[in-house]
Amino acid sequence: MKLTSVFTALAVASGCVTHAHAQAYPSHPVTIIVPFPAGGPSDTLARILGERMRTSLGQPVIVETVTGAGASIGVVRAAQSAPDGYTLSIGNWTSHVGSGAMYPAAHDALPDLQPVSRISATPLMIVGKNALPPRNAGELIAWLKAQQGKASAATVGAGSGAHVCLLYFQQKTGTSFQLVPYRGGAPVMQDLVAGQLQAVSAPIGEFTQQVNAGKARFLGVSGAERSRFAPGVPTFAEQGYKDLVFSEWFGFFAPGGTPAPVVQHVNTALRAALAQKDVVDGLAVMGLETTSSTPEQLAKLLRESYDRWGPIVKKIGFTADS
Repeated sequence: MKLTSVFTALAVASGCVTHAHAQAYPSHPVTIIVPFPAGGPSDTLARILGERMRTSLGQPVIVETVTGAGASIGVVRAAQSAPDGYTLSIGNWTSHVGSGAMYPAAHDALPDLQPVSRISATPLMIVGKNALPPRNAGELIAWLKAQQGKASAATVGAGSGAHVCLLYFQQKTGTSFQLVPYRGGAPVMQDLVAGQLQAVSAPIGEFTQQVNAGKARFLGVSGAERSRFAPGVPTFAEQGYKDLVFSEWFGFFAPGGTPAPVVQHVNTALRAALAQKDVVDGLAVMGLETTSSTPEQLAKLLRESYDRWGPIVKKIGFTADS
C-alpha cells in the first residue's frame, strides 16, 4: 500500500452512513491510542485533550498507551482499529515520519489513518551545557570542528525528530560528534547539567527550566521563526544557516474509512478543546504552540513532511540502529 493513499482517503466517505447515525455518535466511551510510554509528552497531551473533549463528546475518553518498535506498534494498532470513531490516536513527527522511515509496519499502516486535526507545533532547540565555550551557532560549529569528533550529543529514541535533527545538523555543517543514545529525557537532562554531555537537540519545553536557572544554554532554534517561548534566541537561519529549519508537530488521527461526519464531529470537539485557555496555557508549559487545523491541512502537513524528510533520511542512511 502506498503512502499517497492516505491523502486520497480524505475524500472517501461512507455513503451508507446516514445523518441519524452521525448524530448518534458517540454512544459509548472513546479511546485515544498513544504510541509512546505513559508520562511522556504525547501521553500528557492526550490526557489533557481527552478530559476536555469528554464534555463536547458527552462520553468518557480513555487514554491507552501502546508502545514498542519506535512507536510503530501503536501506529499499527490505531490504523487497524474499527473505523467507527471510537478508537482515535495521537501522533507526531517521530511516530508518523521517523518511524515510517525505519519500520515497514509503520510505513504500511500510515495510509490507513485518517487525519483529523493538527494539535501543536514546536521547533527544536540545540541546548548546550552551561560551561560550553560557544555562545551561538557559529561558535558552536567552529568549536565542534575543532573537537575532531570528541564532543558528544544525546539522542532519545531512534528516528525521533531530535535524533534526525542532529544527524541533519552534522550533514549541513560538516561537523562530527558522538551521538549517545538515551532511553529518556530525564537522564539526558541530568547528564547535560552535570557536564557529561556537550549538547542535545530537544523541544524547547524540555529544557526551559534548566536554561532559566542558568544550568544549560540555548544555542539556536531550528524553527523558521523565533520561538515565543525564547524570543531572545536567534534561529539558525538568522545566524547564517538557512537550511537548518526543523519543527516537530502533533496531530490527531482516526482509522481510515471513518465516516466523514464522525471525523468532523471529532475535529469540532478537538478544536473546541484546543481553544480553551487552560489547554493553551498547559501546552505552553510544555513548549508547544497550539495550532488546530482541518483534516485536509493535517494531511498536507504529513505529505510535506514526507516529501522533505524522506529523501534526507535516505541520504543520511538513517536506520533504527543509527
